[in-house]
Amino acid sequence: MSEKCFTNKSCPYYPCHVETEGQKYNCMFCFCPLYTLGEECGGDFTYTSSGIKDCSPCTLPHEGEEGWQHVMRNIGKVAEKARQKQPEDIKPYRNANDRMV
Repeated sequence: MSEKCFTNKSCPYYPCHVETEGQKYNCMFCFCPLYTLGEECGGDFTYTSSGIKDCSPCTLPHEGEEGWQHVMRNIGKVAEKARQKQPEDIKPYRNANDRMV
């Protein structure tokens, strides 16, 4: 199912994680949309000494259609987290002409 899973072997970073033997490597989520969930993402990650989430050991979103399904089951949590942001916490976006949008 190409709409859920594809492998981009021409990517200069392929594979960005260690591939699992015999498993289709899914590049659909090159940047994991669950990153912002922190410890609730369900993946295998660590934090660096400076507190940055390091997802390099995680292959969960790349695990074929199963990875796609995991992301789809949890993407609502990302939307909910965004909705919980208080308006005063949201910085105004400035466009290329440095005008408030």
